Amino acid sequence: MTEEKMTPETEETVPTEAANEESVSKEADTPAAEADNGKKDKKADKKLKAELEEVKKALEAEQKRAEELNDKYLRLCAEYDNFRKRSQKEKENTYGDAVTDTLTGLLPVIDNLQYAAKYGNADPAQFAEGVKMILDKLPENLEKLNIKPFGVPGDTFDPNLHNAILHVDDEAYGEGEIVEVLQGGYMYGEKVIRYAMVKVAN
Repeated sequence: MTEEKMTPETEETVPTEAANEESVSKEADTPAAEADNGKKDKKADKKLKAELEEVKKALEAEQKRAEELNDKYLRLCAEYDNFRKRSQKEKENTYGDAVTDTLTGLLPVIDNLQYAAKYGNADPAQFAEGVKMILDKLPENLEKLNIKPFGVPGDTFDPNLHNAILHVDDEAYGEGEIVEVLQGGYMYGEKVIRYAMVKVAN
C-alpha cells in the first residue's frame, strides 16, 4: 500500500520541482534581459538624437543659404531697376542733346533767312544774292552735324542713294547718268536720311 501511494506522489513532485526551477530560472533571467533592452533603447535614443542634430544643422545651413540667395536676388533686382532708370534718363538726355545740336547748327541759317525776309521788297538781284549766300553756307552748318548732302548732275545712278522718278533717252549722256536733281539727298554718317529724287538718262 505504501509503495503504491508513494509512486504517484513521487511522479507528481518531480514535475513540480522542475517547473519551479524553470520559473526561478526565468525570474533570474528577467532583470538581465530588461537591462539589455534598456541599453539598446538608450543607444537607439542617442542615435536618433545625433541624426536629429545633423538634420537640424543641415536645415539651418539651407535656411542660411536661402537667405543669402534671396538677398542676392533682391540686390540684383534693385540694381537692374536703377540701370533701367539710368538708361532711360541717358536716352532722353541723348535725344535732347541731338535736338539741341541740330537746332544750334540751323539757327544761323534761320537768322539769315529772317533777315533776308525783312528786305524782300528791295532789289530782287540783291535779294537773290543774299539767299544764295545763305544756301552756300548751309552745307558748312550741316557738316558740323555730320550731315552730308548728295546727288548732283553727272553722278551715276545708285538705287541705294537715288530715286529715279524721270527717265530720258539721250546719247549725250552716259548710261545711268543723272541728268537733273529734282530734290537733293542727305546722309547722316552712313545712314540715308532722304534719298535724292533724280532724272536719269538711258
